[in-house]
Amino acid sequence: MLQAVSLTKAYQHDGPLALDRLDLTVKPGEVFCLLGPNGAGKTTTVHLFLNFIAPSSGQALVCGIDSARDPLAARRKLAYIPENVMLYGKLSGLENLAYFSALATGVRRSQGELQSLLVRAGLPADAASRPVAGYSKGMRQKVGIAIALAKQAETLLLDEPTSGLDPLAANEFARLIESLRQQDMAVLMVTHDLFLAQQCGTRVGIMQRGKLVFTLITADTDHLGLERAYLEASRVQEVA
Repeated sequence: MLQAVSLTKAYQHDGPLALDRLDLTVKPGEVFCLLGPNGAGKTTTVHLFLNFIAPSSGQALVCGIDSARDPLAARRKLAYIPENVMLYGKLSGLENLAYFSALATGVRRSQGELQSLLVRAGLPADAASRPVAGYSKGMRQKVGIAIALAKQAETLLLDEPTSGLDPLAANEFARLIESLRQQDMAVLMVTHDLFLAQQCGTRVGIMQRGKLVFTLITADTDHLGLERAYLEASRVQEVA
C-alpha cells in the first residue's frame, strides 16, 4: 500500500509549493492514475515515495514505512519504472534481469526462473537472449516489469510508462498492468494519457498546482466523463 499523508514539498524557501498537503492512499489491487499538466506535482509525488527528494512536511509511506526515515526498507517493498528504463545495452534481457534481480534481492535465480519471469512480463521468448541495445522501448519496460516480479515488490511506481509507445504496445502494457493489479500489487501511475488512465486505472486523480483537486472511480465514468472532469478541474484552478 502507498500512502501520502499531508505530503508537502517546496523546492525553495517561501517559494510556491510543488506539492501541497497531498493525502492519498493506493491499496493492494488498485491502480491509481495521476493526471495533470506539467508542473502539477505528479512526478514530485513519485520522487517523494522513492526518497529521491525529501518532503518539506508530511509523510510518504510504502507499506507503512516512512520512505524519508527508512528509505532502504521502503525501497524493498517497491519497484519503479521511469519513462525510459535504463538497462545495460550489451547484455541480453536475461542477463539484465539476472543482474538487477540479484542486486535487489541478494538471490541468484536459475535461468529457467528468469526466463519464466520474462514470459510473465510479456517479453517474446526469442528476445530474451538478444542484446537489449536492439530492444524497443516497450520491450525494455517488460524487462523492468520482470525485475519488479523477481523482487516480489508489493507496490509499483510508474512515470509516463507509455510515452512514445505505439497504440499496440500501449495496449499490451495496459493489459500487463491489469495482470499485476490482479496479483494485489498497489500501482501508482503518472500519465498524461486519459485513454490509458480510463483503460487500466481503478481510480484517477487530477492534480493542479500541487493539489489533488479531483478524484473519480473509472468504473463510474467513461472517457468523455473523464475528459470533462479534467477540463473542469483545469478551469477551477484557472479561476482560483
